[in-house]
Amino acid sequence: MDKCLDLYPPDVHARVNELRCQKAAGLRRCPSVTLIDRSQLLVHEARATLLDQVALLVDENLFGRAEMCMQFADLLERALRHLGLPARSTVGSAVYYFDGREVFHWKHAWVRVGCEVVDGNVDVLDENPAVPAVVKIAPYWGPINETPQDRRLREDKALRLPADIDVSETWWPELRAWLDERFARESA
Repeated sequence: MDKCLDLYPPDVHARVNELRCQKAAGLRRCPSVTLIDRSQLLVHEARATLLDQVALLVDENLFGRAEMCMQFADLLERALRHLGLPARSTVGSAVYYFDGREVFHWKHAWVRVGCEVVDGNVDVLDENPAVPAVVKIAPYWGPINETPQDRRLREDKALRLPADIDVSETWWPELRAWLDERFARESA
């Protein structure tokens, strides 16, 4: 990974080193800290800890998890389905607003569960050098028609998440074991 980092300017090196230090110290941001939670699914603590656990697992990119929305959505969908919820990953475009004007858009992934949306991997967008500094988006879990006004999510039904071996063979088995242990304790 460091050879790849050598391709970037020094300010990017500093940013990556800061993220690595945060991760080593267990100080990475968690989605639950700023989560806008309007969901009726599960209970708040279960939603919050699930988002944090998924975030912890996918925080592997050079720029943290700011570019890991597809892996985040895939892993969260698997977890929600494992818990018996009709979740599906969604790919499309996300448009972000600041002071009522569009400031950034890109290809993004999130999860739908019935009439609810989970846009859980957006609290770290400012760690991505491609995202303007004014983009400050809190994770959201709740009814699609109550999605915060600072974003617009547009599903592209022709797009699907690409297969990801890290999700299927590394993170999902670990998350499934965590879910089985955690929810077995809660139901006991």
